[in-house]
Amino acid sequence: MPSELVAFQNPFLTPPMSAIFRKNAPDALGLSGGAYPSPSSLPPLSLPDSPASNRPRRRPYHFSTQCATVDNPDEKDQYGSSSVPIYQTATFKGLDGKFDYTRSGNPTRSHLQHHLAKIYSAQHAFTVSSGMAALDVITRLLKAGDEVIAGDDLYGGTNRLLTYLKEHNGVTVHHVDTTNPDLIVPLVQPGKTAMVLLESPTNPLLKIADLELICNYVHRIAPDALVVVDNTMMSPYLQRPLELGADIVYDSGTKYLSGHHDLMAGVVCCNRGDIGKQIGFIINAVGNALSPFDSFLLLRGIKTLAIRMDRQQRSAMAVATFLDTHGFKVHYPGLQNHPGKGIHDRLANGPGAVLSFVTGDKALSERIVGATRLWGISVSFGAVNSLISMPCAMSHASIDPAVRAARGLPEDLIRLCVGIEDPQDLIDDLENAIMEAGVTLPSIMPSIVEPFSPIRGEPWAPPPLIFAPQPVLEERRKPTHPHWFISAPGKVILFGEHAVVHGVTAIGASVDLRCYALASHREDGYISLHLPDLNDWYHEWLIDELPWDSVTPTRIGEDHGPTLDPRLMDAINNRALPKSVNEERFARAKAAVTAFLYIYMILRPDTKAKPSFRFTTRSTLPIGAGLGSSASYSACVAAVNLIFAKRTTLTEPVRRRLNSEATISYTIKHDGRRAIPTEVADEVNKWAFVAEKVMHGNPSGVDNTVSVHGGAIAYKRAVNGSKGGMDGLHGFRSVKFLLTDSQVPRDTKKLVANVATRLKDDPNRGADVLDAIQAISIEGFRALSDPEIPRETLLAGLSKLIKQNHAFLKELGASHISLEEICELTDEFGLCTKLTGAGGGGCAVTLIPDDFYDDSLRILMDKLVEAGYQPYLTTVGGSGLGVYPVTGDPTPEEKEQLHRDFVGQPRMGLAKWAEEQGGWLYV
Repeated sequence: MPSELVAFQNPFLTPPMSAIFRKNAPDALGLSGGAYPSPSSLPPLSLPDSPASNRPRRRPYHFSTQCATVDNPDEKDQYGSSSVPIYQTATFKGLDGKFDYTRSGNPTRSHLQHHLAKIYSAQHAFTVSSGMAALDVITRLLKAGDEVIAGDDLYGGTNRLLTYLKEHNGVTVHHVDTTNPDLIVPLVQPGKTAMVLLESPTNPLLKIADLELICNYVHRIAPDALVVVDNTMMSPYLQRPLELGADIVYDSGTKYLSGHHDLMAGVVCCNRGDIGKQIGFIINAVGNALSPFDSFLLLRGIKTLAIRMDRQQRSAMAVATFLDTHGFKVHYPGLQNHPGKGIHDRLANGPGAVLSFVTGDKALSERIVGATRLWGISVSFGAVNSLISMPCAMSHASIDPAVRAARGLPEDLIRLCVGIEDPQDLIDDLENAIMEAGVTLPSIMPSIVEPFSPIRGEPWAPPPLIFAPQPVLEERRKPTHPHWFISAPGKVILFGEHAVVHGVTAIGASVDLRCYALASHREDGYISLHLPDLNDWYHEWLIDELPWDSVTPTRIGEDHGPTLDPRLMDAINNRALPKSVNEERFARAKAAVTAFLYIYMILRPDTKAKPSFRFTTRSTLPIGAGLGSSASYSACVAAVNLIFAKRTTLTEPVRRRLNSEATISYTIKHDGRRAIPTEVADEVNKWAFVAEKVMHGNPSGVDNTVSVHGGAIAYKRAVNGSKGGMDGLHGFRSVKFLLTDSQVPRDTKKLVANVATRLKDDPNRGADVLDAIQAISIEGFRALSDPEIPRETLLAGLSKLIKQNHAFLKELGASHISLEEICELTDEFGLCTKLTGAGGGGCAVTLIPDDFYDDSLRILMDKLVEAGYQPYLTTVGGSGLGVYPVTGDPTPEEKEQLHRDFVGQPRMGLAKWAEEQGGWLYV
């Protein structure tokens, strides 16, 4: 088959109906031969450098794709090279060519500059020999008598150049605290102020300037003044000042853009043609344009900018959290206590990978820096290897000590530039260096082997902090994490419902609709439970008045056992559940309340202090629709109680490991990648199963296992001596599904009994049906487990299995008129649907192929809503239990506001809001 043609085949869709709803379908595009058009034959997309297409609804590429995609339509390589060649030549032959002399122009540099303009949202981009050369070119726009407003916390080289201009070129320079726009405005004078030079975050104190607001002020007061931003700390991946109103942005390409410290480069970008002409003239006249070889290296480095920065930011957040937890004053805009965090989050897409902290003693800081092994002692930042320095003795040493003091630059300041090494190794090296320097760090966690010893009789508390020569670490009396966010997914049974009761394998998978919980420490001796989605039910209990005399607590290391404690269940029902509530209003919440109290009480050893906390849960799952909403709630209940009872290593012994993997405020979705250790997940799952028992009597364990571990599992029940068990589906790939809640209640026990009766009445046909469903489950298991199966083939095969499985379940009498109507509606769009769970109402699941039109999906969902159903678009097979420990020391008002925000979120916006709160860790 020719390379430009891709076969289009889907045996489960009948043209032309399927073509109407599928992206690129041949009939819909009016093509012949059943093939897609060659990308080169289609008109170009409006977005620069994106492959051309005339396909509808083509979205702009994400930044990481833009970084990795280098293509200048105006300068195609004659041989079609996939990597821009190095034109290592000083001159070019001919009279009519685009290039004549490399100082003035070079194809390699031209590609680089075109690429930089694209990712910086600029019309013009120039590259020169270093970051300081870039600033030198920019400041050549100034003339004698001009005034410059600059920050008071700037890179040392910037200070040197500004001092030179002031002393030799007659330029007046005002240094101000740019975090306060009120200090800038009085200095801006029309006709005098020629330039405002900003950094945000600043170097090295990581102060935040409101670039957008300052640009607005300056341009209104002095329209001819240029706002120039040094964006080296952020790179265009995290911040694009031209989009915020800046006139010129420059960047030291030596840093993040290159990423390897193997070249020197500077970048200047702007959108104004007049400025671009002046800068181009200066570079050509001075002759400091970037060499072809360095242009090639920089272009290569930019391709990995996004992936490097993601890793470096995650690690930087882990290091910052480690230092902050141990009481150091840390400057890092990713921390909740950073004074400029709100402004930075509005302007940028992440906190970056540079942070600084103080120790309170210069000699101590010197010992810490000298004791590190993995952190290289060096100036600069932005490379894949981590660096440590003392700015006042290194990068900022050229600034007069008196000036440093006047600008609030501490002599004991340590700057950390985080690379891509394993974050745990970086933290360990830093911790060892701090202790070697003479600091006794508090052991924030007890021993992993023995997290608590009942013999001592008291909960563990960190020892007093010891610090020489003077105490600079704050004593942590309050909880390290005043809030815990927890979430767990629901589940769908993809294949094998009802048949699983009779020993047939069932395939269960997590669904990315979740239960979310917010748990917060209280200090008043109460626990409380709030269920906003269950009639907004709320109650609080005085802990000492709970029926503790009926508890036989489980010790650390003990399992719960196969049966519930009847004395405790009876005590909760008769003495702990509130009596004055409206019974009808309480009915839906009763099982959830009982499970919460049971787990809370049974996890308390006699010698253990009883924690006081507030527990609130929300759900994006339709409750009672057969999607495992109770299991996801049980997982949240188990995780929260294990944390507050200090019964899980999730709390502290693996704190640094978890932080090093994911504790940032801009975490991307994990898609099943593990951050929470398996042993922690197993512990949570054991107690989630107990909570499920409280609510349902005799659960299979499938639902809670999927809610905790995520992904998918194959489950077989032991029947008539056959072997049962669960197997995880390794390599399972998430698939897009439409879940449709029929909103018809069903009686699961009655449905199961009816199916059993049908099988008994016609045992021969019943055996055939069970065998057929078993074959479907086995084939589904194999398909989902095999990473070598092409995705298109996988989805087509799953669609066929779904349709077959539903037909057998319908024959067994498990379907419902509402489910059949949902199947008919989706069938009109060429999609395959089946019931999930018990059937008889409940939910239906519809597989959505990757190439299904978004517009068609919206039409389908509207039709389902019109018919009285509630559709949810989600993915199946993603992450399991999620945890986000919130750091900091919030005020009571801030705590209350967080709860109000959590409860007040619209259901459809809850997931996005929760993800934005911080760096979630997932199983």
